Amino acid sequence: QVQLLESGGGLVQAGGSLRLSCAASTDTLSRYVMGWFRQAPGKAREFVAGISWNGASTFYLDSVKGRFTISRDNAKNTVYLQMNSLKPEDTADYYCAARFSMINIYSRDYDYWGQGTQVTVSS
Repeated sequence: QVQLLESGGGLVQAGGSLRLSCAASTDTLSRYVMGWFRQAPGKAREFVAGISWNGASTFYLDSVKGRFTISRDNAKNTVYLQMNSLKPEDTADYYCAARFSMINIYSRDYDYWGQGTQVTVSS
């Protein structure tokens, strides 16, 4: 069982930056592929970014490419999402998730989830 805890959300103006963190309870985070998802009010949860177990591979939602960067520090059991040039449409609850095997964009295929952190971008 892996417990995930997100932090770093908040209120920011358009064009600003935030860095989200996801701390895992396990000291074997390197076993897992990690993903960030988001869910805006009234909308389905969507994949934002994913990273392979060793950080060598990443994958992004088209609308965040060039603005968001996912990274991980397995020694600290933490995954990050650096978000730059934020837009009002990035407003959502952001969740980190873990799974075995390969990066996957489908939330149903992730085994462990955090409680989420809220990001609000004002125009």
